[in-house]
This record gives sequence, C-alpha cells and structure tokens, in this order.
Amino acid sequence: MYVDKGLTGTNRARPGLREALAACRAGDTLVVTKLDRLARSVADAHAIVQELPRAQVKLNLGGSVHDPTDPVGKLLFTALAMVAEFEADLARLRTREGMKVAKAKGRLRGKQPKLNPRQEAHLVALHAAGEHTSAELAELFGVARSTVYRAIERSVTPR
Repeated sequence: MYVDKGLTGTNRARPGLREALAACRAGDTLVVTKLDRLARSVADAHAIVQELPRAQVKLNLGGSVHDPTDPVGKLLFTALAMVAEFEADLARLRTREGMKVAKAKGRLRGKQPKLNPRQEAHLVALHAAGEHTSAELAELFGVARSTVYRAIERSVTPR
C-alpha cells in the first residue's frame, strides 16, 4: 500500500505514486480506490495511464479493471477523469468562497498562537534573564522549541 499525505491536489510529484508505479511489474494490477486518488487532472490521468500498458500493468479503479488501450475503456476512463477533475475544481471553488465569507465576517483568523501575549512576555523575560535554555523554556510552557525561538525573535524585531 502506497500513500501520499499532506500534498496539495495539484502536485504531480507524489512519492507514494512514484513508488507504486515503480513497484509494478509486468502482469501486475495497480489497484486505486478512486480515480481522484490516482490523478489530479485529465492530463495527469492520461499521462499515468499511458505508462501502464507499456509496463504491461492493468488498472483497477474501485473494483473495476479498466483497459486504457480499448476504445470503450479509453472513453470511460476519460469520462471518469473529467468528472473527478470537475469535482476537485468544485471543492476548491467552494473552499475559496467559504474562506471569503468567513474572512468578511471576521471569522478567518488562521492558526491561533500557542502562547497568549502575557505568556510570551513571561517567556521572553525568562530567556533574557539567562537562567533557562530554550529546551527548558519549551518544556516549561508546553510548546515546541521553534515556538520559543519565534517568540524571542518577535521580541527582538517587533511586528
């Protein structure tokens, strides 16, 4: 099983996909739960599917084996790829619209800080006193060391 986590929808350079395609041997069947898990666009789907017959690998989409060399298989695959791309485009559009509405209402603020301003000032004061290391401050305040470093950096160069 090959999985790509944390990658954007438009990224074709996916390590999990590359590893899955590299692992396929002649006579194998590449099993994908849904077409949108395999390809990000119609062009992307066609590029991937053109590689499979050359390697003598079959494609199983959601339980159905598709033959991209057969004219009917090509038609069905292209139609499925178009629908998958359309659904992805709609999801992106709805997300952008929802974010605009939330921003207009003042509800879109991004990730909340781990420390409130009073805690951050206390952390910076403890660091300035020189009695604690960054790791100790991180443990004391229950945050990552990178949070400590950013707080110290903000105190040196105010926003």
